[in-house]
Amino acid sequence: MDTPDQAGGAFGFDGTWREYAPIAFTNLLLTIVTLGIYRFWATTRSRRYLWSRTRFIDDRLEWTGTGKELFLGFLMVLLILGLPFLFLQFGVQALAMRGMGGMAAILGVAAFVVIFYFGGVARFRALRYRLGRTYWHGIRGGSNDNGFGYGISYMWKNLVGMMAFYLLVPWAMISLWNERWNKMSFGPHLFECDAKVAPVFKRFLLFYLAPFLILIMMFFVAGAVGGFFGGIGVRTSYPPAIAVLVMVVAVIGIYVLLGLIALAYYSAFLREGIGSLRLAGLKFDFEANTDDWLKLFFGDVLLVVCTLGIGLIFLQYRHWKFFITHMEAYGEIDLDELTQSTTTLSKHGEGLLDALDVGAF
Repeated sequence: MDTPDQAGGAFGFDGTWREYAPIAFTNLLLTIVTLGIYRFWATTRSRRYLWSRTRFIDDRLEWTGTGKELFLGFLMVLLILGLPFLFLQFGVQALAMRGMGGMAAILGVAAFVVIFYFGGVARFRALRYRLGRTYWHGIRGGSNDNGFGYGISYMWKNLVGMMAFYLLVPWAMISLWNERWNKMSFGPHLFECDAKVAPVFKRFLLFYLAPFLILIMMFFVAGAVGGFFGGIGVRTSYPPAIAVLVMVVAVIGIYVLLGLIALAYYSAFLREGIGSLRLAGLKFDFEANTDDWLKLFFGDVLLVVCTLGIGLIFLQYRHWKFFITHMEAYGEIDLDELTQSTTTLSKHGEGLLDALDVGAF
């Protein structure tokens, strides 16, 4: 089946915030009443709506995950990782108080390594779970890989990325992206991905050099406000309040500037990553540029600020709509060859993802 050439493209989204509002407000209310426990079922309700309003070629997506799966996954992480780390924390403190600082340091490093490892496993298993619960034409995705090997790759590739003063971070990110997707499938077809580092490295270099440029700028700003940092520069008649105000504005500006540059890098990273993704006869593309991301970012900020925080409940809707409306696919796929996936379905949800606060992408 050819992907459609009409203006709507291969992907489409026809949901509205008015339809989504009752779901969002109900989720918020029930999450508050249940002291946060309902958030697993809230996530499921939101995904079912968003998936059902998403069209790919000639059929809509269907989300079949359940809140129970997400809740059980979270409980499993608490039992397997949470309780041992709780005892480990008290153990490190007890060893330090007894003067066994070396042993306490070793245990602390070991705990960090374990968390680092499972952070990688969480990213892999979250993507596998989401593909396994997403249906199109009655067909789902998934992976037979359990992600434990990916956790090892996640550790050593990120460590290599930190070498050479962090200049290999883009290589680590692209390499892990390729490895993760090359182990996924949809129906009988394997995903293929061969994203390259070169298209994203310039954006990363801008982000990398920005702090040095900002430090130089701050040096001159400090001099301009009359030696605010212990006599640097030439003293002026500016009152201390003005000096403090200038420095506060400068610090805020630094965080905003770094965030915007990071956003530009992530924009290039996703375009390269998704643009290198293939499935059978389909090739995917992500057409959002930096300007589109900036509009999304500032729109989120305005929504949250103007609604005194209530707008947070609409961010998932906004981000999903943004993602789908900028996705595209080219090529053709034969529905007669699209048979059901034989990959193993996990019986619990994104427990590691939720506990370690990382994303599937």
